[in-house]
Amino acid sequence: MKKSILFAALAVTASLAIWASVTYPRIGGEVLHLASSIETKIYGLHRAEVNISDSRMMSWQGGPQEAKETVVMIHGYSSEKTVWMRFASHFTDNYRVLILDLPGHGETAFDPALQYDTVSQARRVVEAMDALNIKRAHIIGNSMGGFIAAQLALHHAERVQSAVLIDAAGVVAPQESDMAKMLASGRNPFEIHDRDEFIEFYAMTMAQPPYLPKMILDYMADDYIVRRESLTRIFQDFHNSDYLDTRLAEIHVPVLILWGERDRLLHISSAPVWQSGIANAELITYSNLGHMPMLEAPSQSAEDVLTFLAKHP
Repeated sequence: MKKSILFAALAVTASLAIWASVTYPRIGGEVLHLASSIETKIYGLHRAEVNISDSRMMSWQGGPQEAKETVVMIHGYSSEKTVWMRFASHFTDNYRVLILDLPGHGETAFDPALQYDTVSQARRVVEAMDALNIKRAHIIGNSMGGFIAAQLALHHAERVQSAVLIDAAGVVAPQESDMAKMLASGRNPFEIHDRDEFIEFYAMTMAQPPYLPKMILDYMADDYIVRRESLTRIFQDFHNSDYLDTRLAEIHVPVLILWGERDRLLHISSAPVWQSGIANAELITYSNLGHMPMLEAPSQSAEDVLTFLAKHP
């Protein structure tokens, strides 16, 4: 009888442990989505689908529809539209705002038949602008999104009022970042196999990350694990895009470069490459920030961008 009771107790404990491991990160995801939904409403953003030739892209949109100027925000590799939420709140009073989930990211589905190089992604941004009758826009991109913003400035200059490149990929850095060293050793920090690997990776993405409870971090870790195969494919396409070092002089739209000096993914030494290659490009660096200044210090970085945009109406 005692053995039966002990076995039953162990079975119940094991069942509860399995239930907790499954539902705990799911609750974190629900909390994250609820908080994002509340914040976007406060900031005047709404969720909307944008249909283009090869994708159904999800977006957040806001600001006055009749505004004379539009700002388009493009996230980085493996990221999504939520990284712009608080930064975007500083623009919605006076600018029309479009924040996209690129294919394979956020709420926009991954399709193995698509190409995910930066030229293809730039074309999709133009198609989204066409669908929404946006003739020209200020393009703001972070990391891979900065690379895409630069491709837009290079190949679709007539659609770009200005470009803001935040810790942008797309040029060869004179000095290796921590990520570059890891890639050279054969390990991609974006390919997450367990929650411990995610915590290590997450620490590389920002020097001053906003606080998130562990259950949300675990939800994010599990999401990276589930998406590992699709992210690997997107990474291959993205990194096979031709870098722009030899073509920077062909970019003639106004350009602002923002960079966190503590960036561990893309070394700060990339910033002078962009600035010296693009005529009249402006550069602002942040000594205490990492790879995502718009998320680490949304008010400060937004103020710097707004000052720049005011020069190029």
